Amino acid sequence: MCYVKAENKHETIESERPYERCMEYGPESLTDRELLGVILRTGRQGADSVDLADDILKLHPEEHGLNSIPRLTYDELVGIQGIGKVKAIQILCIGELSKRIAQSRVSKKVRIMNSKTAAEYYMEALRYKEQEYLIAVMLNTRNQVISDHVMTVGTVNASLVSPREIFLEALRCHAVRILLIHNHPSGDPSPSEDDKITTDKVQSCGELLHIPLLDHLIIGDGVYYSFAENKLVR
Repeated sequence: MCYVKAENKHETIESERPYERCMEYGPESLTDRELLGVILRTGRQGADSVDLADDILKLHPEEHGLNSIPRLTYDELVGIQGIGKVKAIQILCIGELSKRIAQSRVSKKVRIMNSKTAAEYYMEALRYKEQEYLIAVMLNTRNQVISDHVMTVGTVNASLVSPREIFLEALRCHAVRILLIHNHPSGDPSPSEDDKITTDKVQSCGELLHIPLLDHLIIGDGVYYSFAENKLVR
């Protein structure tokens, strides 16, 4: 059996336990802190890698365990004693990997069958963003995604959203329908007045150009709001 070399006696005793249990019972037998500890490999003076994992998971106590990983920033991580540049980047990459794995569950030729399908596909990419991102999704005749484009970053203010730019992209891609998606960093997907005005503007332009708006989704923290499901898209 191969163990990661520990930096001190305390770590030799503690940090090898998850490795032994993982080899005997599988990774599903490990707790969140132990899984993260295995990836960290080493701790700091007086604390093993699992203790270090605890410090990381406590950065966002409002989250549940590993759900906090995609929210972490480089500055937060290097502020923890025992986390240097390399460890911080590894953890940031783990967060990004988790988002991409979640998104890749749906085929690259994803077909938007309903609002839930679209929300699930974009949920992990948007739910942790600290700014609002407005994405225009271009769809073909089978409601398959042709491409998607970030149209604005920051507050999705109705006066800042340009239907012209959205439909120029739609025409360039030969889209027959479009889908709007944006996130609310607060985690609450309830639409604002600006969200409603934006939806009406884009919907009206789409009707004139015969490229209808299929839906406008607002992504919250694990939840979403659909204008179509709430009968606000014609």
